[in-house]
Amino acid sequence: MISVRRPAVLLACAALLAALAAPSLVRAETWPTRPVRIIVPFGPGSTPDLIARVVAEALQQRLGQPFTVENKPGAGGNLGTDAIAKAEPDGTTFGVSIAGPLAINALLQPKMPYAWDRDFAYVTTLATQPCALAVSNSLGVASVAELLDKLRKDPGKYNYASIGNGSLSHLAMEAIAKTSGTEIVHIAYASSPQAATAIIRGDAQMGCLPAIAATSQAEAGNLKVIAVSTPQRYALIPGVPTLKESGVEVEAEAWNGLIAPARTPPAALDRMGATVREILAMPTVREKLATQVMEPIPSTPEAFRDRVAAEVARWAPVIAAAGIKAN
Repeated sequence: MISVRRPAVLLACAALLAALAAPSLVRAETWPTRPVRIIVPFGPGSTPDLIARVVAEALQQRLGQPFTVENKPGAGGNLGTDAIAKAEPDGTTFGVSIAGPLAINALLQPKMPYAWDRDFAYVTTLATQPCALAVSNSLGVASVAELLDKLRKDPGKYNYASIGNGSLSHLAMEAIAKTSGTEIVHIAYASSPQAATAIIRGDAQMGCLPAIAATSQAEAGNLKVIAVSTPQRYALIPGVPTLKESGVEVEAEAWNGLIAPARTPPAALDRMGATVREILAMPTVREKLATQVMEPIPSTPEAFRDRVAAEVARWAPVIAAAGIKAN
């Protein structure tokens, strides 16, 4: 009797497993069944907001549900990023965030409302732009070597502008000073346009700013861009060397990526990631990003998570050496 019943038991088990698997397959094929919101932890017109809106429009066309962008600025991006972490993980909430609230802020603030390695599902990186090392025309330098020569001759004489205490532009300049053995005075501004204006006026003599803020002013002849912070030269800023080429071992990229609350259903994450990666390959999307001096950088979830971990490792020693703390 045992030999007769065993196949029947196996068949029953197989049928049960197939029945259990079927709903997940259906969910993967049909998600989304409800409207989806994309939280941006910065205000309208910010870089994360711009790319979120480009992606949301294409997602809505492809997936047949409304995709709305919801801005939640505040606390250096922590407020909106925390809202993503604490949203119901049901596949109806995603977010676009950057290195600051995902990696750097945890190094600056002893108490964070979320943890980068616990509270998020990483979907894909979206786009990036370098920091551009910009100098005032009045400084009279045309290369990193000439700039460092000036800084070494007069330690502490010159100022640099950043877009806020603990921002990527702040850390990049501190890394340049640390690596080159120079001393530069930090002046924080509220935005990249304000920081660029300070350099143009000579209130600050230099700054490592988001590329779009620096290159537009360089094209107008208001300041000079003497290096970019990417590992290789940046195609959208032709003719400008990297910091590494110039003898300064510093990298800093202003990237952004798509995240979701931890425990979001894999079916939603998989379809969202695959669709967004297809969108980022579209020529029209690449052209829109290029107007902001940005390049698409689609990735696997694992590569995105590794990028965040690398940012934590890169900036921890810089923050410790400079004694940087949150305001």
